[in-house]
Amino acid sequence: MHKPIRFTDLGLSFPHKLCFADFNEQIHHGARIGIIGRNGIGKSTLLKIIQGTWTAFSGSVSLPSDVQLGYLPQIIEHTGNCSGGESLNHALTQALCCDPNVLLLDEPTNHLDKTNRRSLMRHLCHYPGTLIMVTHDVELLRNSVDTLWHIHAGKIAVFHGNYEDFQRQLSHKKEQLEKERDKLQQEKKTAHLSLMKTQERNKNLRQKGEKSIEQRKWPTIRSKTSFASGITTGDKRLHQIREKQAFLQEELSALYQPETIEMHFQIPQDPNPKTLITITEGSIAFTQHPSDSPFLSNLNFHLQSAERVSLYGDNGSGKSTFIKALLNQAGLYKAGQWVAPQASTIGYLDQHYQTLHPELSAFDMVASYMPGANHQEIRKHLNTFLFRKNEEVDTLIKHLSGGERLRLSLCCIAAKPPALLILDEVTNNLDLETKAHVRQVVADFPGALIVISHDSDFLQAIHIQTSYLFKAGSMHREE
Repeated sequence: MHKPIRFTDLGLSFPHKLCFADFNEQIHHGARIGIIGRNGIGKSTLLKIIQGTWTAFSGSVSLPSDVQLGYLPQIIEHTGNCSGGESLNHALTQALCCDPNVLLLDEPTNHLDKTNRRSLMRHLCHYPGTLIMVTHDVELLRNSVDTLWHIHAGKIAVFHGNYEDFQRQLSHKKEQLEKERDKLQQEKKTAHLSLMKTQERNKNLRQKGEKSIEQRKWPTIRSKTSFASGITTGDKRLHQIREKQAFLQEELSALYQPETIEMHFQIPQDPNPKTLITITEGSIAFTQHPSDSPFLSNLNFHLQSAERVSLYGDNGSGKSTFIKALLNQAGLYKAGQWVAPQASTIGYLDQHYQTLHPELSAFDMVASYMPGANHQEIRKHLNTFLFRKNEEVDTLIKHLSGGERLRLSLCCIAAKPPALLILDEVTNNLDLETKAHVRQVVADFPGALIVISHDSDFLQAIHIQTSYLFKAGSMHREE
């Protein structure tokens, strides 16, 4: 048990954006909280504020002395030749070894294969302490939390219920607001028509009155107030409708409204498929010592232009090692027949976005892929990938969120499309909207594609044709 954790007027902002402000809440022992929201909105930083490693915020967090924290960060340091899943399991074991009564988890299902996912789910279901986690994993949200903190539009909204209830509530609220907006639009038309009729009637009355005065039929004309009263009433009603419309639009904008990326790759299309990769009886080892067994052997792999394949298997089975060998990364030794494109001509994107230079701005990074383009053309290309404001395109990459880096990486790839694109667990850390952006761009990519992913929905959406299973030190083609 622990005493309540208290948040008083908590706020978080950066030079180019406000994440949230004026948050007041208590966390009691045994709470199970899921923190959700778009990438870059401050979810991971909120965990660090609770942990005590992030101090640049307003307001206060009162952490009682009887709170014992366990923390799993989003970015896990890989050790030796461990896979991402093995490194995450090691980090989770470290977080639990101090027997914490408050567990902070940042995207805990990243990198995990199906077996390890099930194991983590079981563990969290039986965890007796307070659970606070950042995740976009819908299955995890559905089964492991009962309260959602939704960070959006500069606020943290607390919702008591599961993720499906939350989605239904959002959908219902949007539907009601849209109905009210449509009703107001009709009222506006009716009020405008009524005002026009009143103006026309008053115009006729005024003309009749002036004519009567000229003919000495009326001793005096009707007062201006009398003539104008109908117009004033109509104007007032239209003003009220416009104010209410503005309020409804603000409410709709505050809901989760995903944007889309609409672009077209400019890459020459060859009607005759070409073989890009041929590996025959290949093997990969970590040393050149003849007595050491290779890590992977009996590798037979063929890839043609525009072909789409996925690599899958348990954590540590060799998927990422195979990709590193294709890219000729240091520390790996290949044997057998390997025919593949030069590493410099391959587009490679992993969940850490290592191809981006942290000290460059988004603009400068994209400009390096578009050497013949002018300033306006580069801004237009950035705009396609939702980098629109000056502060967004001029911000250093090291200050961008994971989702923003992902969009920027896709932006660079689209600026100079490679014949072969390799994606290594790119949907890790991404909110549902950014995952949709990846699906949009990758589904339209015209070149060859190699994908490592445990996300079956994503693989189906990008039209994977062939899969290779990594198991027992080898790979096996599956149609």
